[in-house]
Amino acid sequence: MSANRRQWLAYGAAAVAAAGAGAAWWMHGELGADARGGEVPDALWSLRLPRPGGTGELVLADLRGKPTLVNFWATWCPPCVEEMPLLDRFHREQAANGWQVVGIAVDRAEPVDRFLRRVPVGFPIGVAGAQALTLVKALGNESGGLPFTMVMDVGGGVHARRMGKVESADLQAWQRAVVHG
Repeated sequence: MSANRRQWLAYGAAAVAAAGAGAAWWMHGELGADARGGEVPDALWSLRLPRPGGTGELVLADLRGKPTLVNFWATWCPPCVEEMPLLDRFHREQAANGWQVVGIAVDRAEPVDRFLRRVPVGFPIGVAGAQALTLVKALGNESGGLPFTMVMDVGGGVHARRMGKVESADLQAWQRAVVHG
């Protein structure tokens, strides 16, 4: 089987998984009763990911002790692409308040580079590839659907997990709750 055909089959499988996850999110909203609480697994804090364009490395351990929003996304995921400008605006508006926003691309470097040339963002992005889906599941998103967002408070606790597209109201609520907690 050609590499191109394998790539298209992988994208197709990912699209089916994302559609199923989207349906589950539509029916249940946040990820259920355990959407809040708990500590962030060391698997997340230990990540060291290449940055797009070969611009260095994203080290998640550097973000400990700060309110942090981590967004798992992919260039082939329409809701992921739609929410990027909103996440970038949140990053710009809340950086002075200590907030960190990080994107983890569940994708290959080349499409991420092309996407970010068209839709630049000011927050750091790490490229994790398909293996990030294992981490997404370990973080509470059992279906592995995208986009998937986690919000951590300054103490390292999980404030929220959301599968599906983030809306302005989500960001406002998380900002108020984490800061004024």
